[in-house]
Amino acid sequence: MRNKKTNTQKKVNLDGLTNVITIDVEQRGKPSIKNSPKPKTEAEKSRRTYRKVTKDTAVKADSVQKKAVSKPLSTSTKKTKTPKEPQRKTPVRIIPLGGLNEIGKNFTCIECANDIVIVDCGMAFPDAELPGVDIVLPDFSYVEKNIDRVRGMVITHGHEDHIGGIPYFLRKMNIPIYATRLTIGLIEGKLKEHGLLESAKLNVVTPRQTVKFGCMAVEFIRVNHSIPDACGMAFHTPAGVIVHTGDFKVDYTPIEGGIIDLARLAELGNKGVLALMSDSTNAERPGYTMTERKVGESFTKLFGMADGKRIIIATFASNIHRIQQIVDNAVKTGRRVAVSGRSMVNVIGKSIELGYLKVPDGIIVDIESINRYAPDKLVIVTTGSQGEPMSALSRISNGMHKQVSVTPDDFIIISATPIPGNEKHVTKVVNELMKSGAEVVYEGMYEVHVSGHACQEELKLILSLTKPKFFIPVHGEYKHLKKHASLALSLGIPESNIIIANIGNVIESDGVDMKITGTVPAGRVFVDGLGVGDVGSIVLRDRKLLAEDGLIIAVATIDSTTNEILSGPDIVSRGFVYVRESEELMTEAQKILYDTLQSCLDSHTREWNVMKNKMKESLSSYIYSKTKRSPMILPVIMEV
Repeated sequence: MRNKKTNTQKKVNLDGLTNVITIDVEQRGKPSIKNSPKPKTEAEKSRRTYRKVTKDTAVKADSVQKKAVSKPLSTSTKKTKTPKEPQRKTPVRIIPLGGLNEIGKNFTCIECANDIVIVDCGMAFPDAELPGVDIVLPDFSYVEKNIDRVRGMVITHGHEDHIGGIPYFLRKMNIPIYATRLTIGLIEGKLKEHGLLESAKLNVVTPRQTVKFGCMAVEFIRVNHSIPDACGMAFHTPAGVIVHTGDFKVDYTPIEGGIIDLARLAELGNKGVLALMSDSTNAERPGYTMTERKVGESFTKLFGMADGKRIIIATFASNIHRIQQIVDNAVKTGRRVAVSGRSMVNVIGKSIELGYLKVPDGIIVDIESINRYAPDKLVIVTTGSQGEPMSALSRISNGMHKQVSVTPDDFIIISATPIPGNEKHVTKVVNELMKSGAEVVYEGMYEVHVSGHACQEELKLILSLTKPKFFIPVHGEYKHLKKHASLALSLGIPESNIIIANIGNVIESDGVDMKITGTVPAGRVFVDGLGVGDVGSIVLRDRKLLAEDGLIIAVATIDSTTNEILSGPDIVSRGFVYVRESEELMTEAQKILYDTLQSCLDSHTREWNVMKNKMKESLSSYIYSKTKRSPMILPVIMEV
């Protein structure tokens, strides 16, 4: 690159990398594709090296021989040379802003010199502690303040916890995004819903392709996961190579595509890996993760058991490999496939369009037309494997689905494991389905689900292949990160070289050391409806209070001339007690409020805030003494 800014930066070692896309730092968002010089054959390299070495060696040997003849032998003892200090290089910084000590909202910055590359931009679903919140995003404020240094965003795969935050990010900062074909297709669907597709800068890459961003180059490496086209990455920086696995497993017999590129990971390990950032989701599970083909074998058995019945299968919309196996079994047994659930319809449509899902003509039928088919000629694929209240399967279970009603002729398979926290929702759905007479199969009864994340032996394999100097476990709660760290320790990585970080930590390395050197703003941003970031801790506290103890509104009217109470105080209760059944409590509460208000007027107190606070304090004290509850109290004073 010719711009001045790049000339001052240290070169990135790109030996062995081909098909490199170079980003011009001065023209961010306008990549120029440059074909790398054709690599020389080993024979050519050998001949060139032989000529150079032979000539140099001959000159050096002749010189040494002359010195040996003319110089007498010395009996003095040679001084021991002081070891040279290891060479420190341009520092690289790793700044995780999501995905550590939590599941979801993965978002990480890798930066060196004047360049920042973002890895993933995900979201998380709210837990019970966040009433009314729709989704949770990472805090983008650090990136906003440094947007002039951001060169692009690279995405590991198309799951919501890795791409769900992209529309909200692009509303503020429109930067180039690089990902594989299916991942870009799923991102396009999300951006279209948000009206952002036309302005987006989306770029398709393939495994083993490298994109150069200023002082660093990002190499995409194929991995296996529960969605096709997943990639890990190698960041080639002046300080060394940082390998980021993304979400992965090792599947030697994948349904579609190649196996994880262990050869490239081993090659990087042999050349030297500065740091490994590895998926910790299943770090507590011993052994290996089963191949996805095991689920297909179970489907074949279960389809045979469902003779004469309609089959309904709930699974994750993004698990294209599983849906492919459902389609294959449907074709073998002469069934049509109907799809229910908006996300399922969108993902299947995009996967068929891009060729990742192979479906014979006429197999997919509209959900509106399912009554035309006999039960034993139909399979319904639906969302809702986590028992989400508004999902298609939940609506089917409670009789609210417009097209599907459960009958004893239904054979239902829930092809997923409940995410921690969703167990009660899933159990409720299963119970309701069984009450309707359906036969329900779920994990634990048959092998109808396998994880998309690596277990301990696979994690150790990646550690052994890459041989990192430093190790940073990522993607998991603290217990997962800690267990993954212990696996690395068992393989000989020194404890001092293992970093368990928090979001917002700045992890810095100059190629010699790696340590946490500071923090940047990090946290959670809540999306509620169309509002982004307008729900904070105070709003959530009020929502919890309202949900737990309800609300009391006390209304009084005062004559501004005579300082007399003209009406009230009247009490309105919502979510606290039913007034008609608690007349004695409400009557006494009104009397206390009247006395408090009158006392304020008698003492010539006219500041509304003071009067409201006294009303609130007196009523709160009385209510708690009688009920041991603390409802939200909202005093209202009107002056006429």
